[in-house]
Amino acid sequence: MTDLPILLLAAGQSRRMRGRDKLMEPVAGTPLLRRMARRACAAGLGPVIVALPPAPHPRHDAVAGLPITPVPVPDLAEGIAASLKRALAALPPAAEAVMILLADLPDLTTDDLQTVAAAMGARADTLIWRGATAAGKPGHPVIFARALFDELAALSGDNGAQMVIRRHAEHMALVPLPARHALNDLDTPEDWAAWRAARTPAP
Repeated sequence: MTDLPILLLAAGQSRRMRGRDKLMEPVAGTPLLRRMARRACAAGLGPVIVALPPAPHPRHDAVAGLPITPVPVPDLAEGIAASLKRALAALPPAAEAVMILLADLPDLTTDDLQTVAAAMGARADTLIWRGATAAGKPGHPVIFARALFDELAALSGDNGAQMVIRRHAEHMALVPLPARHALNDLDTPEDWAAWRAARTPAP
């Protein structure tokens, strides 16, 4: 698979982090956003489009030098739908599907992205391919067929792609990924502390 664009949504305001930016939190010395952008690029699926707050913003520096297309979202205060619209508008005209990837899922690996992409084509009537936990709970990333692009672009406010997923649930395929890779997002300082503690060997 070499023609599947990835939309990395990284324009959110980290409101629950109490003054910290979750996407700039260091993981092994690298900001989480750069880590996720690198993994998206390494998947080799297609162009990587990153929705970002308008410059100047530290997140632009975090992805500097990577082979990505940055897309500023000046209306990001309107909610996640604004990021989706801006990023979808930057897709190559011939794109037949798109992978939507959230930037705050640090356990997702390049292999995970490739696993979800490889599931495409298994059933002719599938329009959505969605990463899931090993136990089968839906998560990320999510691939949408071109037939759903207009519905995604028509979303508003904080109505993310979940609305489109619910509308077409009968045409969705879940793709199991290891452990909780697909669902382990870090939204608060407590989430980060717990995640880091779980990764640090006990003395």
